[in-house]
Amino acid sequence: MTQNTRSGVGRLSADKRKAIALQALARTEPISVLAERNGVSRPTVYRQIGTASAALDEAFDATRAADADQVLFMLPVTRQWLDQVIVALTMVGHVSFRATLELMHDLLGVSTSLGTIHTVLQQAAQQAMAINAGVDLSAIRVGLHDELFQGSQPVLAGIDVASTYCYLLAPEAHRDGDTWAIHLLDLQSRGLDPEHTIADAGTGLRAGQKIAWPDTPCHGDVFHIIEQGKSLATLWHRVAGGARTERERLEARLANPRRRCDDSLLAATLETLRRNEAHAHELAADLRTLVQWLERDILSLAGPDLATRQLLFDFVVAELRQREAQDLSRTGAYRRALQNQRDGLLAFAGLLDEKLDAIAQTHNVARDLVREVCILHRKSETSSAFWQGWNRLLSRIGRPFHDVYAAVSAALRSTPRSSSLVENLNSRLRVCLTNRRHLKGGRVWLGLLQFVFNHRRFARSRCPERTGKSPRELMSGKPHDHWLTLLGLGRLQPQRI
Repeated sequence: MTQNTRSGVGRLSADKRKAIALQALARTEPISVLAERNGVSRPTVYRQIGTASAALDEAFDATRAADADQVLFMLPVTRQWLDQVIVALTMVGHVSFRATLELMHDLLGVSTSLGTIHTVLQQAAQQAMAINAGVDLSAIRVGLHDELFQGSQPVLAGIDVASTYCYLLAPEAHRDGDTWAIHLLDLQSRGLDPEHTIADAGTGLRAGQKIAWPDTPCHGDVFHIIEQGKSLATLWHRVAGGARTERERLEARLANPRRRCDDSLLAATLETLRRNEAHAHELAADLRTLVQWLERDILSLAGPDLATRQLLFDFVVAELRQREAQDLSRTGAYRRALQNQRDGLLAFAGLLDEKLDAIAQTHNVARDLVREVCILHRKSETSSAFWQGWNRLLSRIGRPFHDVYAAVSAALRSTPRSSSLVENLNSRLRVCLTNRRHLKGGRVWLGLLQFVFNHRRFARSRCPERTGKSPRELMSGKPHDHWLTLLGLGRLQPQRI
């Protein structure tokens, strides 16, 4: 008697074995129950599972192999389409010219040259610069200005804070007031008339704005001054660490029983090192505390009113003045920078006060309660402190609370206080120019980059209203064609599933 006969599988038909395998693969009931109902052993059921699984794998592998060689669709290749590939590889993929040659040769079977790539990009750049010059800038309400550097060459940059539209990206030999004024006057002729701008303490930048736009305020940039303070505190922590290392080295030397030197001299040196270390640690801790007060209380978006911020700001400046004798060149310079920029750095707080007062009048709520709603935004929505404050304010304000909270949130979102978007632009420029150092700083090339930045649509964003739209669409409120089409390179290929 064979094993198949003993296990009961020999008397089963092919359809029956298939049914057993499907039921077992479905896992709807235990294998022992399935084996008992069909009058076979459990090993027999497991063998049917193995046979069915092997058959399924073989079938799917064959399908996959067939699909790999199947022609999905035919693509009409034209001269314009090849130009689209060249521009897209360069601007989207950040591919170098020689890598573009290799990709087109290996994947498309098309031979081209560096001169052809350069010509295609030059033509695209000329079209891009013409489009850049024709965009109406009257919708921009707050502009961010800064000076970037490509090597040693300054690049003047300007960005709309609401839409991230880059309206200025110009390489210049100088960054003085006259150069800035010329560009700002040119932008003014194209409709740019912001309510105010935000910039760091660059003298040429601010002088140029006073010449071109004497009635437009220029607020201070919170980002740079805070980072400067953090760098100063970190430097003194390193100084304290170095003093500690020297002190430990000398203590180890004194602990050596075979030393041959004057103990009194080493002891005096050790005492000096200990004093220097203590002073360095104390100054580093004080600087870090003062900078944290600046960042988290005085210059934070959700905070006290302007008058209170000014008092706290003056307190920090006074504390720095008491400590600058230990480090006049750095701590003193930071104190002077804070003192000179106070009104500009706190200008955003005045605008926020006006918005909160308007919210209080609109909803007939006390100003102090609206300010508490503003302070509530400093807490994380996942913390118990936030919800405790939420419930407390809800009980005090009553029915208008939700409307007040939404209005305060909108006011905070619409009150910028730094030019960090320009720093973001700087990081994006670095990536685009890495493989084209010979074109770095070129006006035409930067004009093409500016066009691409402004007309590529956001695939995702922390601001939901930006997703699927380009900076130009966000600024103007009007849709436009794909950026490759705007460059005169023809329509895109139809989308295929």
